[in-house]
Amino acid sequence: MSAFLARLAARPTVTLGRAPTTPRTPTAPRTPTAPLAPAAHHRGATTAPDRRAPGTTAAALLIAAAASGISGPSLALPTAARALHIPTASAAWLMTAYGLGLLTGTPLLAGTAGRRGPAALVRAGAALVALGAAIVLASPTALLPLVAGRAVEAAGAAGLTVAAFRIAGRDRSGRSTGLVAIGNAAGGTLGLFVGAGAAQLLGWRAALVMPLLALAVLPAVLRPAGRARRTGQARAAGPAGRARSGAPDGRLRDALPLGLLRRPDFRRPALLMLALATVNFALVYGAPRRVSALTGWGPLPTGAAVASVALAGALLSWQLVRLAPALGTARVRVLLAAGSTAAAAAAAFAPWPPVVLLGSALSSLVTAGGQGVLTGSAVGRLAPERQGGAIGLFNLAFPAGVAAGPVLAGFADQTVQFLY
Repeated sequence: MSAFLARLAARPTVTLGRAPTTPRTPTAPRTPTAPLAPAAHHRGATTAPDRRAPGTTAAALLIAAAASGISGPSLALPTAARALHIPTASAAWLMTAYGLGLLTGTPLLAGTAGRRGPAALVRAGAALVALGAAIVLASPTALLPLVAGRAVEAAGAAGLTVAAFRIAGRDRSGRSTGLVAIGNAAGGTLGLFVGAGAAQLLGWRAALVMPLLALAVLPAVLRPAGRARRTGQARAAGPAGRARSGAPDGRLRDALPLGLLRRPDFRRPALLMLALATVNFALVYGAPRRVSALTGWGPLPTGAAVASVALAGALLSWQLVRLAPALGTARVRVLLAAGSTAAAAAAAFAPWPPVVLLGSALSSLVTAGGQGVLTGSAVGRLAPERQGGAIGLFNLAFPAGVAAGPVLAGFADQTVQFLY
């Protein structure tokens, strides 16, 4: 799967990168300052240039529901901590466990169920989400089984996330991948408000099982997921493809191609994505507490305010994705890094609630935009048969940030004392 972003800002008459096999006009040669992603017309493309991949909207909804589990417990943690008779900082493990589950589930499901296509990934992910939610709802009032249930739930959400990106990956322009990335960010931000509301209406455990919402999207996503499987089979047809698919060693390498870490054009965007995600999820944990401390608001108003501005930032990230090819790789990376740094400083140290909220919105913008843009930058130059495994490895940066962010925020809470 790939996210070819060079055509996002291009007009229909413009062609970037490699030309079609029978060009009508000469095509400009490549230069070292080529755009973030290669050709608009690429071997293996399966959708028309100006159309999204079939099932993209359903995939965006699926990934949004899966991502709601990341932030859903944030505003319910004080209530959960009181029920569990533990400090709020210890209850933050309910968020960190979700990141660890995503980190484990992404390569595991991509390397097992993923070999049978996105539909198998969706089914396996949904089963794990249901199992993890059942553990959370049935467990006694103790932290360890709740953490275990959240980790299982997150492993299932990881499978749903990879499946959503693979469905969108049939669109080689990157538009569909960008839309799915925005769905990911939107779900993660709206989870703050929805989780707070669910905790007030149904109890704090309801905020821990937000990914169950993904089960409502399954009928809409399984059909396009099956079509994505057939497309992948057709692309791998031929003696060489059959030989690769029949080799267990090749399957393992395709699931988690660690050799890509030796490539600077993959490693740099992956490390930047890790930094963006870590800052963003530190703010998912810390910014609502900062706003609440400065305003005296309760969980619902705080969740509504933080989720609204973060969602606005996620939606505005589409403009960054569209402008990225014109700006070029180096400038986009500088903008992403500078934006994330400014967001962290504003949310951590500003004494005014609007500035803290602005920092949260800016972090959401650069994280959502970065996931869409940097995916194309990291894997766009690889051969189509290697892109699925590369996407799985690249996406590990995101759950690593989910796991590290709350830990970083908790450390800052105990040392710098800026959250309360």
